[in-house]
Amino acid sequence: MIPFDPAESAFVLGAFTVAGFVKGVAGFGLPTVTLGLLALTRPLPEAMALMLVPTLATNIWQSLVGPALVPALRRLWPFLLAAVLGTFAGAGILARSDAVLLSGLLGLLLILSAVLALGGLPMPAPTPARERWLGPLVGGTAGLLTGMTGSFLMPAAPYLAALKLPPQHFVQGFGLGALLATLALGLGMAGAGLLPADLGLASLVGVAPAFLGMALGTRVRRAMPAARFRTVIQAALGLVGVWLAFRAFA
Repeated sequence: MIPFDPAESAFVLGAFTVAGFVKGVAGFGLPTVTLGLLALTRPLPEAMALMLVPTLATNIWQSLVGPALVPALRRLWPFLLAAVLGTFAGAGILARSDAVLLSGLLGLLLILSAVLALGGLPMPAPTPARERWLGPLVGGTAGLLTGMTGSFLMPAAPYLAALKLPPQHFVQGFGLGALLATLALGLGMAGAGLLPADLGLASLVGVAPAFLGMALGTRVRRAMPAARFRTVIQAALGLVGVWLAFRAFA
């Protein structure tokens, strides 16, 4: 059994609550925020195992409920299929790699996400011909990084934003990608012996605080501009990324 003292338990529950709050306001970010916080105190593979069930639970609703499911699947299936295959490959790399270096890679991804978001540097919209090969390439890259770090954010979110999808299509498309990649990550980690039963049970505990945070975040979203909140969150994640990268590479 992997030990958690009371302070660590409180920190883990708080991390899920904060991550759920961010997802409630911004519509995404639960696994990235959870991993960014948990990786400060736990090895990255443990943090990834802990975030699996809350991420699955919150993305099921986001991805499967709504009118854009079929159109999103019709347009994004090459991207989604490549993301699943890439995640399996990334989970294999995770099993053979130094977890500290991979947490540093997560830190670099958080820094890159913050720079792109705060700098207002969107990806250019691809032409239909380019989308046919760029979608699988980006999906495979996002999946590979998900398998190695647990975060599906980069480069999936900037790519989907560049497609200029209608809002509901973006929400459900990103949710589908995160859901499928997280399922593949769980299967890949289990196959590699990186998903102990005790961490799987501990992950269940994170579901309630994640949904509590989402409920609070949804209420706050109605009272404040989401863009301002995203700016604060991206800046905070960037700082967490700097610390993870410094700890791994300095």
